[in-house]
Amino acid sequence: MRLVLASRSPQRRAILTQLGVEFAIRPADVEELIEGPPAEVALENAFRKASAADRAADETVLGVDTVVALGRHLYGKPADEADARATLEALAGRTHEVLSGMCVIGPDGWPRTAAARTEVTFRAFDGALLDWYLASGEWRERAGGYAIQGRGAALVKSIHGDYFNVVGLPVAALLDLLPQVLGESARHSTST
Repeated sequence: MRLVLASRSPQRRAILTQLGVEFAIRPADVEELIEGPPAEVALENAFRKASAADRAADETVLGVDTVVALGRHLYGKPADEADARATLEALAGRTHEVLSGMCVIGPDGWPRTAAARTEVTFRAFDGALLDWYLASGEWRERAGGYAIQGRGAALVKSIHGDYFNVVGLPVAALLDLLPQVLGESARHSTST
C-alpha cells in the first residue's frame, strides 16, 4: 500500500514512523471549519484535507484533524500567547475532549471515515506553572494550546482514551479504519 499523509503535523509523521509505516507527505491547504459540533468539525476537516491532497490512482491518502472541545466550545491553535493563556486558563482544573477525525481515500476513490475521542483532565494550576509553560513556546501550532507528549504533560492530571489521539493521530482508530497500513505480515499475525 502506498500511503500519503495530507498533513504538515510533525506529531502525525512521528507516530506513523514509530509504527514503521512508509508514507509520503503531501499537505493540503484547505479552509477548515472552526465552529460546530466537535466530532462533525473534525470529520469534515479530515475529509477536506484528504479530498484536496495530491494522490496518484494507486495511492491511499489519509487526512486527519484534531480539535479540543470543552462542551461545544472548540479550542484551535492559539493565535498568540495571550490566546494560549486564555485557552489554558479555560481548561485548567476541568475535563475536556480531544476529538480526531480521519478520512481515508483509497484507489477506489471512496472516502471512509472514523473518529476518536479522548477525555483529558487538566490539573488546577497557578500562574507560575502557566507562565512556565507559555515561556516554552510549545503551545504554538497545537490544538488546545498544549502538547501532552512534551512539557504539556505537566498540565495533565489524567486521560481516558487513546493517548496517541491527544498527540495527534489515534492509532487504534487508524488500525480499525486502515488495517493494511502496517503491511501484509502484520495483518496475518493479528488475525491468527
